[in-house]
Amino acid sequence: MPAGAGPHSGVALASARGRWILACAVLASGMALLDGTVVNVALPTLGRDLHTSLSSLQWVVNAYMLTLSALLLLGGALGDRVGRRRTLVVGVVWFAAASALCGVAQDAGTLIAARALQGIGGALLTPGSLALVRASYRP
Repeated sequence: MPAGAGPHSGVALASARGRWILACAVLASGMALLDGTVVNVALPTLGRDLHTSLSSLQWVVNAYMLTLSALLLLGGALGDRVGRRRTLVVGVVWFAAASALCGVAQDAGTLIAARALQGIGGALLTPGSLALVRASYRP
């Protein structure tokens, strides 16, 4: 339980604020989880448009998953130290900026780097969103 939180602190899930918190948390973590697999659908088109090899396309997928999984615990620890909400917001903004970089990538190297940056954003927002749900509602 967070410091200063009593046994009856938090919001009710049935309240408007409770539903808003849940919707934001589900959308944030869902966005990060979906991005781990959705790029697979676009790989043939990416390979053609960027004139790149199969190994580069594998790195498009792996760069995201590697940074996400490697930094997930760090994202949770940062949420504990600097605040869950702040970490979640930074993660969402980071993820969105990296997604924009992915969208404008003109070559495989840029796309791989942007996907790695996306993974960092995902590692910040995923544990923050899940911890926020746990800490926001009263029992």
